[in-house]
Amino acid sequence: MSQVFIPKAMILAAGRGKRLRPLTDTLPKPLVPLCQTPLIVYHLQKLAKAGVRDVVINHAWLGEQLEQTLGDGAKFGLRITYSPEPEGGLETAGGIINALPKLGSEPFLLINGDVYCDLDFSQLVARANGLRSEELLGHLMLVPSPEFNPQGDFGLQDGRVQERGELTFAGISVLKPQLFAQMEVDFIALAPVLRSAMREQQRISGALYTGFWSDIGTLERLKEAQAQLCPDCKAD
Repeated sequence: MSQVFIPKAMILAAGRGKRLRPLTDTLPKPLVPLCQTPLIVYHLQKLAKAGVRDVVINHAWLGEQLEQTLGDGAKFGLRITYSPEPEGGLETAGGIINALPKLGSEPFLLINGDVYCDLDFSQLVARANGLRSEELLGHLMLVPSPEFNPQGDFGLQDGRVQERGELTFAGISVLKPQLFAQMEVDFIALAPVLRSAMREQQRISGALYTGFWSDIGTLERLKEAQAQLCPDCKAD
C-alpha cells in the first residue's frame, strides 16, 4: 500500500477585518472569538485531527499577537511557521506567492482564517493526494450562496469549477504551487488567478459542501454563527 501524502496547510490571516471593528481594533481578525474560542484555533485543531503537521500562517495587521498566542504550534500538535507581510498585506494570491518558499512544491491546503466550517479536513488531505497525479491546478470547496452573496462566485459542472455561477467559494481549497508559476510577489487577488486556470482547460475541480459554514466577516454574521453554534453562550 502506498504511503499517504500529508500536505502542508496555509491559513490566510493578514486581513484588517474592518467590518469586525471595534473587535479588530485590538485583535487580528483570526483571533476574534467564536463561542469563546479564536476562529483560527478551530482550523488548527481540525488540521491536526486530519493528520496535517506543518502550517504556514501569513499576517500583517497585529501579526505579533498571532505569533504570541499560537506560538510554534506545539500545543496543537503542529509546527507553525509565519509569513509576515508589509502593512496592509498583499491580498490573497500575493500572500500565497510570498509564502511559497515555506510551502514547498507539493499541493497544499488553503484555509481562510475568517470562516468557520464543520467540514472534515481529512477530505482535503485525500484531495491533495489525488491532485499529485492529476493535471489540475486546484480544488475548491463551494457552498450554496448566502444572503450576503446572492450572485455567487463560481459554478460547478461535472466536478469542474466554472468561471461564473450561483455557488459561493467557501474559502477552503487545495492548490498546487504551479497555479502561481512565474508570478512575482505583489498585491494580487486570488479570484482572477483561479478564473484564468478555469479558462485554461478547466483546470480547477470542486465539490459542493452543504454542512454548516459561515463567513465571519461582519459583527452581524459573527452573532448569527454564535447563535447557531452555542446559543447559550454570552456574546463575546
